[in-house]
Amino acid sequence: MSLKELIHNCKRGDRKAQEQLYKNYAQLLFGICLKYSRNKTEAEDNLHDSFMTIYEKIGQYKFKGSFEGWIKRVTVNTVLQKYRKEEYLKVVTENVAEESEIDSGSEFLDIELPTLLRYIQELPNKYRLTFNMYVLDGFTHKEISEKLGTSEGTSKSNLARARVILKEKIKKKNINIA
Repeated sequence: MSLKELIHNCKRGDRKAQEQLYKNYAQLLFGICLKYSRNKTEAEDNLHDSFMTIYEKIGQYKFKGSFEGWIKRVTVNTVLQKYRKEEYLKVVTENVAEESEIDSGSEFLDIELPTLLRYIQELPNKYRLTFNMYVLDGFTHKEISEKLGTSEGTSKSNLARARVILKEKIKKKNINIA
């Protein structure tokens, strides 16, 4: 069955098509959920919620642009909406780092990916979401502020604070190894 047929069948509510869609994309979307979640269990919940939203909104997909890109966007938005509803995101009033003060993230290159992912998952929600959106998904601070309902300054501050926390964890790990 082609992707177009699969999507059309999902739009009609065909359970077998929905199951096939899940099998085709669950692993990809779980990776996205995992980086936005605090742990594997929460990521599994977010994956479930994302597929429910995809099934509910698949009628809105008009075959313009990549379907994979569309389901990724739905997944990120579903997870972010959950955090907004649960009020995980609070405005912070820390000193905002200037964009030029925030480096490229190269300090994270000398650490194993599973370790870095665990450190990211341990970040407070507001920092984790901002870090993931900016560093891993390439959102601008303006886009982040719109999606999270905060100011651009808060986005910049949250990113700077996330990086400081991650650098401290990496430094401690490197000290313990040496």
